[in-house]
Amino acid sequence: MTNQKPVARDLTSGARALAIAASVLAAAAAGMVFQIYGAADGVGVLDVLRSTLIFFSTWWLAWGAATALLGLTSRQRPSVARVVGAIKGRTVVIVPVYNEDPLITFARIAAMDDSFRALNSGLQLDFAVLSDTRDENIAVAEQRWFAQLLARQQAEGRMFYRRRARNIGRKAGNIEEFITTSGGAWDYAVILDADSLMEGATILEMIRRIEAEPKLGLLQTLPIVVQAHTRFGRAMQFAAGFHSPIFARGLAATQGKTGPFWGHNAIVRIRAWAESCGLPELPGRAPFGGHIMSHDYVEAALLARAGWLVRLDDDLRGSYEEGPENIIDHAKRDRRWCQGNLQHAKVLAAPGLKLWSRFVFAQGIFAYIAPLLWLAFIIASVAAVYWVEVPDYFPEANWPFPVFPNDQTPKAIGLAVGVFGLLVMPKLLVAIDAIFTGRARGFGGILGVLRAVFAELLLSSLIAPILMAFQSRSVLQVLLGRDGGWPPNNRGDGGLDFSEAWAAGGWISYFGVIGIVMTHLLAPVLTLWLLPVALPMALAPVLIWWTSRSVGRSRFTVPEDSAMPAILTRHAAVLSAWAAAQPVVAPAAEANLG
Repeated sequence: MTNQKPVARDLTSGARALAIAASVLAAAAAGMVFQIYGAADGVGVLDVLRSTLIFFSTWWLAWGAATALLGLTSRQRPSVARVVGAIKGRTVVIVPVYNEDPLITFARIAAMDDSFRALNSGLQLDFAVLSDTRDENIAVAEQRWFAQLLARQQAEGRMFYRRRARNIGRKAGNIEEFITTSGGAWDYAVILDADSLMEGATILEMIRRIEAEPKLGLLQTLPIVVQAHTRFGRAMQFAAGFHSPIFARGLAATQGKTGPFWGHNAIVRIRAWAESCGLPELPGRAPFGGHIMSHDYVEAALLARAGWLVRLDDDLRGSYEEGPENIIDHAKRDRRWCQGNLQHAKVLAAPGLKLWSRFVFAQGIFAYIAPLLWLAFIIASVAAVYWVEVPDYFPEANWPFPVFPNDQTPKAIGLAVGVFGLLVMPKLLVAIDAIFTGRARGFGGILGVLRAVFAELLLSSLIAPILMAFQSRSVLQVLLGRDGGWPPNNRGDGGLDFSEAWAAGGWISYFGVIGIVMTHLLAPVLTLWLLPVALPMALAPVLIWWTSRSVGRSRFTVPEDSAMPAILTRHAAVLSAWAAAQPVVAPAAEANLG
């Protein structure tokens, strides 16, 4: 039986048009600043260059702001259909692993299985652990802990473990191979990461929703970051828990039926996946050729191309993941994403894709090019002031560039106000919204929210130039043909000593110092304006080390601090019970280890 509520009118086209128009207008206004103030003395080449650079850079910031504003104004989601009676389809939870700690990973599976069985839904939920582990010692431990899992859950015949001899296509290839060879046994698959946790009730609700909508190919939840301990980790956890639901609601409004897939914490229709999501191997050598690294958005685009609905249901709760605990781990993961997104340049022209899917690919590529545009803008601004303030360096009357206006202050002020508005105001509006709607109570109350929002704004402002430096280096490495590979995630405590911070960020410090010195020598009027970017770069090792320090729960309070989600409590209990145990491979379990 399906409980079909009236579906609200599809406002996706209007939301897209509004977001595009608002972001383009904001970008045009920023670009005009350099034209207006340069018009009196003639507009030169560098004015045009800076106007172009600031137009595209501002568009990127304005698009994020527009998404947040749409999220704040989209109070009511379209109603969704859900099955309220018996569920006919069979579901498997897929857990891909790659050199992960098997004790923690298999304890997560046990906790999710416990949570689902506690619902007494009468529905069997299966699990498939798909290992691409290359470390033989970890692989042996995986098999031992899988035997422990089977014994504890009495899961013979519904929990499976498979390790591939060759990890062709990495995670995407692992899932594709499983669905191709074994997927016919199920109707739906919940795809997780090794660090994912989902409440049993959330999984059940996802199954009810996908079964009620025959054209729904993929349903994405909004994972909430949990278990963070460091300054960096807790700030990112707060931002994800406090701001992301609003941004996700705006994203859902613009993406509509061609929504996102983030590679995990989502449910897919296996038939749709098998028919639509076979990934090609791109021509040429890595980093642009070979297997597709950022496969998730490609898979979402392929589903949409085949006519399946891809939807983000931001109202679903009980979906969790962990995040990087320090800037270095974040940068390593981001390096992989950078290569994957730039690789989408070879996917943009694929036949039959929806126009919006192409826009999403272009947007993802631009996300990594944007830091280079900001860097180019800074260099162009220094050059413009240098040729005005130090004319004696160019005694020739007909030097190649026309003269620029002497007063750069109005442009700098206008730019600072614009960047402040686009970066800061959406977060402040989210805070005001949380205070008036009562959502602030879970984040420490009104004072706690205001304190955390301003602290996160300050911290993100300090580390943004460092992240920009890492992103810029990643883009240049990809453009120069360097393959970053797929390093395993570091899921330790995240703490770094200063020598590790210096080894990873010392080069950023050099660039920051050089930037300050050269700007002061060539364009001293811009030195003060450059400090918010260059000074954090000069202090990069210190900031990397300091943000990796553990802090208490009083910093960046989130609802999970005071009311631990049930699935996290279950996982902690299983992990505690297993930590002292020495699993022994049971004969009954060995048949499942193939």
